[in-house]
Amino acid sequence: MIDNAVHPADDQTAEALLRADLARGDAMAGSVLPILQYLLAAEDSALFSDEILARVRGMLCGLARGIVESLHDEEAASVQFAEDVEDLARIFMADSLLLSHVHAMALEWQMTERLQTRLALDPVVSPLIQAMLASAEGQMHGLAVSWLAAQARWCQAQRRMSLPLTELPGDLLHRVLLAVKASLAGRAALAERLVRFEADIRRTYDEGATRLGLSARLLTALGGAFHVALSVAHAGTALFFTALAMGAGLRREAAVLATHEAQLARLALALRAAGLKAADIEKQFLAIHPEAMLPEGFERLGVDLAASILASGRQGG
Repeated sequence: MIDNAVHPADDQTAEALLRADLARGDAMAGSVLPILQYLLAAEDSALFSDEILARVRGMLCGLARGIVESLHDEEAASVQFAEDVEDLARIFMADSLLLSHVHAMALEWQMTERLQTRLALDPVVSPLIQAMLASAEGQMHGLAVSWLAAQARWCQAQRRMSLPLTELPGDLLHRVLLAVKASLAGRAALAERLVRFEADIRRTYDEGATRLGLSARLLTALGGAFHVALSVAHAGTALFFTALAMGAGLRREAAVLATHEAQLARLALALRAAGLKAADIEKQFLAIHPEAMLPEGFERLGVDLAASILASGRQGG
C-alpha cells in the first residue's frame, strides 16, 4: 500500500496516505471494465491468455449458450445457433454491471484457490461453516446446509468456467432477460418459446436461495457475532467478501476488487469501516497480502473517518 521506507508520524499523515492511495486505486478500478471489454472483444484471444480473462469469457459465453440452448429446437451445430450464442455473448460483454459481477466471480475464485494453497483453507467447508453445521439452532443449521450445497455447486461451476443463470442477483437476472428479448426480437419462430422461457425463470427464481442470497442470510442470522466472518481464514472467501460488503457498505463486487494488490488502501479502510481493529486488520493482510503493511498511525483512524474516506472514492458504494 505504501513504501516500506515511509514512516508517517501521526494519524493525519496516515489519513493523507490512505486518501492518496485510494485515489490511485480509483484510477485503476475505473479502467478495469473498459480494458476488460476491449480484451474480450479482441479476435485473437491467444494474445490475452490471462486466467481471469479466460474465466470471464468462459462464464459469459457459457451463460449465452445455456440460454440459446433453451430456446432452440435446432441442433447445437447449426449456423443460426452459433450466431445467436455469439451475438448474445457480445451483448453480455458490453453490459458493465454484468461484466463487473462476472469479473468479481473470477477474482473470488482466484482468491479461493490461492488461500487453499497458502492456508489449506477448504473452498467449501470453512471453520465458520463447520461451527454453523454443528449448531443446535435449527435455522442456523438449515441455512448452513443450504449454503454448503450452493457453495459446492459454485466451486464446480468455476472449475468449468460457467455461471448458472439462476445464480445471478435479481437485478442482473432481469437485465439478462431483457437483453435476450432485445437480441431475439422479431424472430417469430422463437417468440413463443422466449415468453415461456422467461415466465419459467421468473416463476421459479428465488434470490434468497442463491449462493449470494444464502450468504447474506447466514451473516444476518449471526446477529451480534457478525464480525467473526471478517476473518477470511475463519469464514472462507465467500462469506468474508459478503461480510466485508455488508459491514463497509460496499457493493460485493467492490469488496472483492478491494483485495486486489492495487487496492490495499480500500481493503484497509473497508475492514476498519466494518469495525475491525488495526490488529485484526493486520491479520487479514497477513492472510491475503502478507507482503503489505498498514501505515503508521492507522490504529488511530476511527471507524467513522474510515467510512468517510472510503465513501469519498468512486468505488465507495
